[in-house]
Amino acid sequence: MVQQYLDYSLDILTSPYSNFKGGSKDSGIISLFGYQNRYDLTKGFPLITTKQMPAKSKSMFTELLWFLKGNTNIEYMEKNNSPVWRADAFQHNLEKMTDAGIYPKGMQKYSPEWTVAKENYGKRIKENHDFAMAWGDAGPIYPKQWRRWSKFSPLENQEQLYVKNKDGEFIPFEGKVYKEEQIDQVKNMIEGLKKKPTGKKHILTGWNVADLNDMSLPPCHLLFQATANENGEMEMELYQRSCDSFLGVPFNIAQYAALTQIIAKEAGMTPKTFVHTFGDAHFYTSIGERTMWYKNNFKEVQGKIRDARDLEKRTGDKSSYLEIVEWINKRAPADGNMEDYDHVTAILEQLANEPLGLCKLEIADKPFDKLELNDFTIKDYKHHQRISRKMCV
Repeated sequence: MVQQYLDYSLDILTSPYSNFKGGSKDSGIISLFGYQNRYDLTKGFPLITTKQMPAKSKSMFTELLWFLKGNTNIEYMEKNNSPVWRADAFQHNLEKMTDAGIYPKGMQKYSPEWTVAKENYGKRIKENHDFAMAWGDAGPIYPKQWRRWSKFSPLENQEQLYVKNKDGEFIPFEGKVYKEEQIDQVKNMIEGLKKKPTGKKHILTGWNVADLNDMSLPPCHLLFQATANENGEMEMELYQRSCDSFLGVPFNIAQYAALTQIIAKEAGMTPKTFVHTFGDAHFYTSIGERTMWYKNNFKEVQGKIRDARDLEKRTGDKSSYLEIVEWINKRAPADGNMEDYDHVTAILEQLANEPLGLCKLEIADKPFDKLELNDFTIKDYKHHQRISRKMCV
């Protein structure tokens, strides 16, 4: 199953349908639109082995539990040493924090000053509850939409209401008063699967059009659907519109494989398959001058990776991927910061590694909304070295 991820990564980098595009986060991307992978969960847990995933800290499960708890404040994430949403929440709240004098105005994104302020922000969220309550909300993102989707309905039998006009006089209010109801999509999916396991309407979405502008980041993994066969074997498919293929996708594979197990258990079923469908699948090409180098040399980079792929297919020799890393680092601009956002060299390092055996995930037999981090146990996880890069926001 890990090989599927490597093949997917190679296709992004080498396909004739791939493009260099200007990304939305001050970084270019090498992008391929439209892809799908299928993971057989009866064979094991699809945790990436060609680099070290944060299995010990269980960071990918921290985020999943945060989604399931329905709370959009990142305090839970920071207290559990998972900085996944730090940068987005920091950027989301930065303007108001600078207006309040907490951080200086005029910081350029990705600059050393911005990076130091971001790390300080995460520390303060973790250690100061009042600060977290004031500045830690990431907007109506996944947890809100999964557990507390808002529905507004007019109150029945409304009495006549009055409002003041500009002269201070009370006049009849001509409109209607609405009440807010909250829809728990997770519970609805579980109950729906229990009632009709083979149904095709068991869908959960985070793409709430009315809330998009208020989110720190519109949902990337925005919709998932579940169904089962007549033997009680459950399958889940995720549609992911935007796919950070080095940092985000390995997390998402693990999270949704785990979520498939959780939902299946709640519905009294056996987890069988996780299907991952991609929209814009991409690798970030760093920032500033380095990303412009990729733009100007995209065809040559792509040609070298194709040659390395073909050599691997003929002989099994993976060393050419590391030679390309060395070639890029000698020619692409570097300032001690740009390289940290270069995900192309990172995935090339992974492609030089052989996949190792699959591990297993055990989850405690508890209701989904009662699960905690120590209820997840990963067994027999073998992996290569850690490969670190920073997230583009």
